[in-house]
Amino acid sequence: MSGKRLSKDRAWELDFLRGIAILMMVFMHMSWDVRYEFGVDTFTYLYQGWFWSFIHPVIVVLFVSISGVCCTLSRNNVKRGLKLLAATVVMYATTFIIYKITGIECLILFNVLAVLTCGIFLYALIAFLENKTKANPNVTNLIMGLAGLYIVIVGCNIHYMDNASDSLFFLPVGFDIAGTPPMADYMPLFPWLGVFLIGCVIGRTCYKDKKTLFAGKGKVMTAVARPVEFIGRHSLIIYLVHQPVIYALLYVIFLLVRR
Repeated sequence: MSGKRLSKDRAWELDFLRGIAILMMVFMHMSWDVRYEFGVDTFTYLYQGWFWSFIHPVIVVLFVSISGVCCTLSRNNVKRGLKLLAATVVMYATTFIIYKITGIECLILFNVLAVLTCGIFLYALIAFLENKTKANPNVTNLIMGLAGLYIVIVGCNIHYMDNASDSLFFLPVGFDIAGTPPMADYMPLFPWLGVFLIGCVIGRTCYKDKKTLFAGKGKVMTAVARPVEFIGRHSLIIYLVHQPVIYALLYVIFLLVRR
């Protein structure tokens, strides 16, 4: 299959949806910095219950589930997982060093990158075992779907285990651990690994041919979607650099405005 055909068949809608999720996340983080880091009484949606109960979960579900779908389209999930693991380790080490030196509450111990890393390696293992055992793909889908649903249900009730242990070993699971240092970002495996697995099932059932479900989107839609698709395709690098860039820009802007 030629490169041109690959480009034509690419599931652009996945890039588009992931791009939307990234844009919403960037706006939320920018709002947070303006309101809480620079003390401007604006972006009041950040303390509204409807945002944290509906909008924020939509952003995360969209990003994590699309990542699960894309996992089923990848030719080498082990390579993708190692790449993401490296990025995760670098981010965690960087925030730890900054936190220790400056005291800025930017520490990250377990977040969306760790969830996606675990999800990618888990799916790579599932695909390997499926291939070796010649398992029926429908059976694999059923097991993954049920496991994903179970993890989501458990994750929605895991707060009952808060303070059940003082070991940070349980932090990735979703327990609230007493004495945990303040974290700038946190996302546990429960329920989000379940959302990832459900995304994998969607990918395996809806994208069996590994190409777009919306071919021939037209010139107008192509023009509108292209910049958002670009953001979606480069979501990892944008995720890694957006906060330092936003903070630096806001610092300069408020430094000039408040003179």
